[in-house]
Amino acid sequence: MTRSGPLALVGGAEWREGCRFDAELLKASGGEEVLVLPTAAAYEHPERSVATATSWFEGLGAKVRPLMVLRRPDAEDPANAAAVADARFIYLGGGSPLHLRSVLKDSAVWAALVAAWRNGAVVAGSSAGAMVLTDPMVDPRGGAYTVGLGLVSQVAVIPHADTWSPEKAHRTIALAPKGIPIVAVDEQTAIVRHFGTETGWTAAGTGSVKVFLNGQESTLESLPG
Repeated sequence: MTRSGPLALVGGAEWREGCRFDAELLKASGGEEVLVLPTAAAYEHPERSVATATSWFEGLGAKVRPLMVLRRPDAEDPANAAAVADARFIYLGGGSPLHLRSVLKDSAVWAALVAAWRNGAVVAGSSAGAMVLTDPMVDPRGGAYTVGLGLVSQVAVIPHADTWSPEKAHRTIALAPKGIPIVAVDEQTAIVRHFGTETGWTAAGTGSVKVFLNGQESTLESLPG
């Protein structure tokens, strides 16, 4: 039986020196190409995100294939969906989680991503990308919660945790649904789940990871398997 591929939720400031975990994800993919979707940065010069990713992964011995899924019609394009379906390492960059969610939700590209992941492809999301991959999702407009895309459910991510104000972080943790672990992930840091292994979720990168459950600090062991 095919097992879902590794999943990485990155706290932001992706494709920089502190993100050495990308080398392990690349190795796990079994390939030398990363499909980068700068969807969340559609209104923030997405080509710059692609350039940063290209430079970073070249240093790791891999090529970046940009897939410019920037609007809803792009997400329904059969050619884009086919590219995602064939990819072994799919990376959603940062930007606006609300735009990213609206573009991908119930789209052909999203269906292809889920299918690829379930067939063993590596999926990584940073900042907005990490937020939408969970359900519930932290709402950037006020720090409460909204519906995410739910590649992994019953968990939510606070990215850029090392830059959040204590007040905003406290509000988000306090508003968390009962029984849902909230993971605060620093920039250039990730939580990674190698499904089908005994290691569960692990933390990687230069920063720290904190887990909160029902308002109390917890551990990565409280995350869904």
